[in-house]
Amino acid sequence: MADLTHITLAGTFMAGLGVGLAGLLALAQRKLYVYEDPRIDEVESLLPGTNCGACGTAGCRVFAQALISGDKDPGECTVSPKDQAQVIADFLGVAVGEHEKRVARLACAGGNHVAKNGALYAGLNTCRAASLVAGGGKGCSWGCLGLGDCAQVCEFGSITMDSHGLPVVDNDLCTACGDCVAVCPKQLFSLQPISHRLWVACKNQGFGDAEEAQCEVICNACGRCALDAPEGVIEIRNHLAVIDYGKNALASPIAMERCPTGAIVWLDDHGVRKGREAKKILRHEPLPGSFS
Repeated sequence: MADLTHITLAGTFMAGLGVGLAGLLALAQRKLYVYEDPRIDEVESLLPGTNCGACGTAGCRVFAQALISGDKDPGECTVSPKDQAQVIADFLGVAVGEHEKRVARLACAGGNHVAKNGALYAGLNTCRAASLVAGGGKGCSWGCLGLGDCAQVCEFGSITMDSHGLPVVDNDLCTACGDCVAVCPKQLFSLQPISHRLWVACKNQGFGDAEEAQCEVICNACGRCALDAPEGVIEIRNHLAVIDYGKNALASPIAMERCPTGAIVWLDDHGVRKGREAKKILRHEPLPGSFS
């Protein structure tokens, strides 16, 4: 009889405990509940779902939340077509927003027809692996290794490798997601507004005849560009021409006209333009020892 009483008391206690905990959980849910705007799901469904981060957020859902809160504009999604951005803007009752397109730019023009290799790399066929072995074997230690890691990681097909082993970016397809920037072991890619027309296609900070012997299109720090450009637009820093894009409105093709190697170029709708005094490159075949 005593055992039955104990069992009954224990059961009653457990039942009471369960009811009490359930009540506490219900109260906690009410107190800690965070309202989530149902429009977030709808806006997220209108986004491309690539989670590329080009908009500056961690993914499409975070971007959708930022759109709802007014911290972002629909036009900041560079993957969505303009008409789709307008659909989102109309749904939210906001303006699309004017945002200048950004694209990936490569600070190297040293393809295998103009740049030498100091050694033939024969390991894992990636730039990251090659860079771990004496920097990849290229004579210019700052130069593009040409094994195409950037093209491999680009989910939008905006990067292809040309016949000289250099990445070529299709501005129309580029979304400025930054994957190529992250994967390049030489840190040659950067994301630039499309209005940055004046460009230094070199990152070599070496100096002298030995460096110039490794690449025909190297910036040789002659300083002509700095002299010809409006004051302050270009300066020579660490033996390399550096453009101050804070003064981009002053930039013009005149700065690259006397560049003897063609390291400084002007980018427009017709492609890459070099100055009148740039050395003409007639060779198309790889230099001895270069990647083919």
